[in-house]
Amino acid sequence: MTSTVEKKELVDNHRDGTKKELVRKQTAVYVYEAPLRLWHWVTVLSVLTLCVTGYFIGVPLPTQPGEASENFLMGYIRFAHFTAGYVVTIAFIGRIYWAIVGNSHARELFYPKVFRKAWWKEVWHEIRWYSFIEKTPKKYVGHNPLAQLGMFVLFVLGIIFMIVTGFALYSEGLGQGSWADVMFGWVIPLFGQSQDVHTWHRVGMWWIITFIMIHVYVAIREDIMSRQSLISTMISGWRMFKDDKPD
Repeated sequence: MTSTVEKKELVDNHRDGTKKELVRKQTAVYVYEAPLRLWHWVTVLSVLTLCVTGYFIGVPLPTQPGEASENFLMGYIRFAHFTAGYVVTIAFIGRIYWAIVGNSHARELFYPKVFRKAWWKEVWHEIRWYSFIEKTPKKYVGHNPLAQLGMFVLFVLGIIFMIVTGFALYSEGLGQGSWADVMFGWVIPLFGQSQDVHTWHRVGMWWIITFIMIHVYVAIREDIMSRQSLISTMISGWRMFKDDKPD
C-alpha cells in the first residue's frame, strides 16, 4: 500500500535574493502491520524491565531500613523480572508466528541474506554511511541490509540466549522435575555450574543493552539524515520518504 503527496511552497533563493518554488514530495508505504508494532513496544517495555531488575538481582541494594521480615523489595524485583521474562518469551513466540503469516517485512528479522554477494555490497555501503564516509543514503522500504544483520546477530540470537539461560536459572527455583527443569535444565551442566550461567546471563544483559543503544542511535540518525521515517513508522506502520526538488 503506497500513497504520494506533493506540496509546493516558495523559499528564498540565496544566490540572487529571489523566490523559487520548491516541491516537497512525500511518499508513504505501509510496512509494519499492527501485530508486529504491538510486539515491538511490548518487547521494549519488557526488556527495559528485565535489564533494570536483572541489574539489581546481580547487584542487590546494600541495605534496607527496619527488620528484614518487613522488607520484600528484592522479592518484588524478582517477581517483576520473572513476569517480564514470561512476557518477552510469549511475545517472541508470537513474533515468530507473525513472521510466517505476516507480510514480507515481518520476515526480514530472521533471515539476513548472507549468501548473496550483492547483499554484502549493500551492507558495506551502509557501514560507510553510518561512519559518515558515504554521503548519499540508500532508501529501503523495510530494514536495510546492515540493520537486518545487526538485528539478527544482536537481538534475535541475543534474546534466544537470554530466554534459554534465564529459564535455566528459573528452573532451579521451581525444582527438579518441573517444566522449566525438563526443558532448560540441561543448560546448567552445559555451562559447568549455576554460577557460570548467572555470569553469562549477565553478559547477555549487557549485550542486549549495547544493541538498544545502537538501535536507538541509528533510528534517530536515519530520521534526521536520510529523510525517511523510522521511529514514527513503528507507531503508525507507514514509512515516509521525503524528496525535495525545485520546480
